[in-house]
Amino acid sequence: MATPTPPLLARVVTEVFAPWVLVLSLPGLVVWHVTRSVVPSVVWGLVIGVTGSLLPMVVVVLGARRGRWHGHHVTNREGRLIPLLTCVLSLGVCVAALVLGDAPQRVLALVQSMLLSAVVGAAITFAAPVPGGWGWKVSVHAAVAAGALAVAVVVFGPWTLVLAPAVALVGWSRVALGHHTVGQVVGGVVLGSVVGGLSFWGLT
Repeated sequence: MATPTPPLLARVVTEVFAPWVLVLSLPGLVVWHVTRSVVPSVVWGLVIGVTGSLLPMVVVVLGARRGRWHGHHVTNREGRLIPLLTCVLSLGVCVAALVLGDAPQRVLALVQSMLLSAVVGAAITFAAPVPGGWGWKVSVHAAVAAGALAVAVVVFGPWTLVLAPAVALVGWSRVALGHHTVGQVVGGVVLGSVVGGLSFWGLT
C-alpha cells in the first residue's frame, strides 16, 4: 500500500482535529472528571457542545454553501467575522446557562476560557496591526488544539503532554494545505496555550 501523500494526510488531520470536533468532545470528558456522574456529564457536555461547536458549525456550513466565505474551515480571513461573532455570542449564552444552572466551577471556567480565547482570536483576526492594514489570520485550528492540550494538562495531569505531537501535527497540516503560514500557526498555539490554558487554570 502506498504511503499517503502529505496533502492527503494534512486534509485528514485537519478534519479529525478540527476545532468543532475538539470543542464537541473535550467538555464531556472534563465534566465527567469533575462530577463522576453520567447525567451531569451528558447534560453539561451537550450544552457546551451545542453552543460551542454545533451551532457555530451550522452557521459556518450554511455560509460556505452560500458562498459567503471559503469552505467550512473559512480559509479567507475576511470571511471569519460572522463565524467568530457567532462563536462569541453562542459561548456567551452558554456561560449564562451554566451560571443559571449552577454548573461546577471548573466546567464554567472551561467555557469562560473558550469565550475569552474566541474574543481575543477575533480581535487578532480583524484588529491586529499588520503592514499595510489591520487583521491577521491566526490559526484557529492551532489555537483550539493547543488550548485543548493545556486544559487537559490542568484537568488530567502532565502525562497528557504526550499528546503534544498531535498539536504539532495539526499545525503542520494547516501549513501543508496552504491555509496558514508557520507564524500564524505559532500564533495560534500561543493564543490557545496562554489565553485559553492560563485563563482556565486561573479561573479554576
